[in-house]
Amino acid sequence: MSAAVQPATVPFAPTESQLTLAYSVCRGIARSAAKNFYYAFLVLPHPKSQALCAVYAFMRRCDDITDDAALPVHERRQKLESWLDVFHRAASGLPTDDPILLALADAQRRYKIPTGLLDQLAYGTETDVDDEDQLVCETAAPILTVRHRTFDELRQYCYGVASVVGLVCIRIFGYRDAAAEPLAERCGLAFQLTNILRDVKEDADMGRVYLPEEDLEKFGVAPAELKSGSDLARLRPLLQFEGDRAREFYRAADELIPLVDEDSQPALWVLVTIYRRLLERIVERHYDVFSRKVSLSTREKVTVLARGVAKRLL
Repeated sequence: MSAAVQPATVPFAPTESQLTLAYSVCRGIARSAAKNFYYAFLVLPHPKSQALCAVYAFMRRCDDITDDAALPVHERRQKLESWLDVFHRAASGLPTDDPILLALADAQRRYKIPTGLLDQLAYGTETDVDDEDQLVCETAAPILTVRHRTFDELRQYCYGVASVVGLVCIRIFGYRDAAAEPLAERCGLAFQLTNILRDVKEDADMGRVYLPEEDLEKFGVAPAELKSGSDLARLRPLLQFEGDRAREFYRAADELIPLVDEDSQPALWVLVTIYRRLLERIVERHYDVFSRKVSLSTREKVTVLARGVAKRLL
């Protein structure tokens, strides 16, 4: 790792045109891949929107490295370490010609984002990759594995893959009250629980069950039942239990929005509203996340975006 990297004597200073191009590359990545997140980016003041695009592009690169099924798991980890080493060099003021790192280093300086948080973002992307995944690639059928024994274990997983994202975002949004930090963590947890609920069947098909084993046992559900969803009546109490848990964590968002800078509140509202409505859609479908993937249409997201724009103009 790059703990020994020393700041450059004369920090590298990219030109305005270099930064413009770098941020443009990051925005293109966010536009094509960020889906729900990108709608929130559009409501932010331009500098903050650029910074979030840089963070997202960095996360996307980390994801691409850790999801590269063509490489053995240990090589993916090595590649991620190398990528982080290059990032640390750029963050310390050394030159880089990578547009993502150019933009990220600039955003990090502007918004005082701790390097440790960005490291956690990166390592969060490899949480789902372990040696069992190599076996999955080499066998015809994935081995179904319950990943977390308790909700506390699941919560720790969600912190690494989602709550840390919230902690980075509020640095860019801006806040003065330290109470914003635990609220951002809970908000990220709500988002991730919504994703887990929506993707129960898809994850099970890949051999992964994220719902806690203690909850499966409580409701008498075998992990294999999550692959087919053929007996929804049996599964619904479990899924409703998880949905109610996510809904409770969304309350943190109502407290968080007033704590971030006023010019960022509409963006956070858009993001929370899109994810909250996704959970509501799951509930409306009586927790049928098996017959087809639950999602919001582009029209629905644009409607939320329009309301966010209106909030910003008020």
